[in-house]
Amino acid sequence: MSDTKNESTPLENLDQWEEFLETATYPEPEHKKKDDYRNYDDPARDCVKEFYRLNHKYQTFDFVMKKHEEILGPNKVRKEMTVIQAIELLDTLVDDSDPDIELPQIQHLLQTSESIRTRGYEDWFVLTGLIHDLGKLLCLEGEPQWAVVGDTFPVGCQYSDKIVYPEFFEANPDADDSRYNTRLGVYKEGCGLRNVDMSWGHDEFMYRLVKDYLPDPALYMIRYHSFYAWHREGQYEYLLDDHDRAMLPWVKRFNPFDLYTKCPLAPVWSELKPYYEDLIAKYLPKTLMW
Repeated sequence: MSDTKNESTPLENLDQWEEFLETATYPEPEHKKKDDYRNYDDPARDCVKEFYRLNHKYQTFDFVMKKHEEILGPNKVRKEMTVIQAIELLDTLVDDSDPDIELPQIQHLLQTSESIRTRGYEDWFVLTGLIHDLGKLLCLEGEPQWAVVGDTFPVGCQYSDKIVYPEFFEANPDADDSRYNTRLGVYKEGCGLRNVDMSWGHDEFMYRLVKDYLPDPALYMIRYHSFYAWHREGQYEYLLDDHDRAMLPWVKRFNPFDLYTKCPLAPVWSELKPYYEDLIAKYLPKTLMW
């Protein structure tokens, strides 16, 4: 366990961090109105709707368990790589689920982290912005995008109608399975999100890579930033525990940086790289086993 985690965890100074949450300012969209973001009624990119059709059809409880074994299990063949190497690989990936922008993912990471940094926030918060989507590297290892990106949701229980394109769940076999299609499904009331299996994707993968090194708010941002049915729509309250509720404001505070900083202006990685090399070295090991 990194010593940095103990030194920087916001919850050790709860009063100070509660004040921060109340007074912090967040980015306003500069290139279009807020209502134009996450427009799934008329997405700007034709691939978005087809992405969610596949995602909702195939993200079953059994599929998620299979991915946990294949990708998180002990038999996974892993490769050692620095965070910088991972970031630079994302220069080749465009997210098919994103209705807002069609830039390589490295630019989205930099837009998010730079927006956080220019507002003077804690450096672990900046780092979270930089790495939150790095799990999308799974797409470059042969995984289909519907199994890596997009909004996440609990599997093993009833699907909320507040999830993007809920009608596509009609093709998911779990929707007709009595083990999984009730309000609680395989879970218990108030079990906590740590005991809930989410649709498989980059969020959970990246969380597993860095869970020993960053403070809890950062880990919740990484693990649940795509869980819009929870942090935006207020769904699945019956699965939450008190710690989830304490962390929800952090996820909600992160969301505007993730969403509203998307724009056609691409940051210059070569100019920013030295700063981020130092920041990564402060919190994370030299290499991670991807």
